[in-house]
Amino acid sequence: MRMLERVVVPLRVLLVLLFAVLVLLQTLSFPGQFAHMAEQDPENAHLRWPLTAFAIVELLCVQVVIVCTWKLLTLVKVDRIFSEDAFKWVDSIVVAMATGWVLYGGVSLYFASRADDPGAPLLLFVMGLVGGVVLLLVVVMRTLLRQATTLRTDMEAVI
Repeated sequence: MRMLERVVVPLRVLLVLLFAVLVLLQTLSFPGQFAHMAEQDPENAHLRWPLTAFAIVELLCVQVVIVCTWKLLTLVKVDRIFSEDAFKWVDSIVVAMATGWVLYGGVSLYFASRADDPGAPLLLFVMGLVGGVVLLLVVVMRTLLRQATTLRTDMEAVI
């Protein structure tokens, strides 16, 4: 249990810091960046609000994952991770990640279709692949959690 405590506390500190940075990006950085972009490049000024909305929603998806991870850490700490309570948090992570991935895919397709060199579309594609792999890994880990929960429930019934 001591090892768990040494990992959970720093992880929670990092989650709080990450959440705070994401709020800062959502409220100040990205809206300001896209406003500046619209001033400097009037030809692409029409992208200001769609890109702002996209950035805010993508960061919101990450924030949902952070909150759900916090809740799962609480379940780990009180030794209830192998319960049905964990699945609503894991399912929320999957939905947030899938939402972010689909939105990213749509925006990537739009920008890839307008690109004049192959480097940017390739980078967008690779980032999309990485996001898809992470999403599918979470789905696999959800299945493993389901199996472990079933095994634990069966073992508790035997004991």
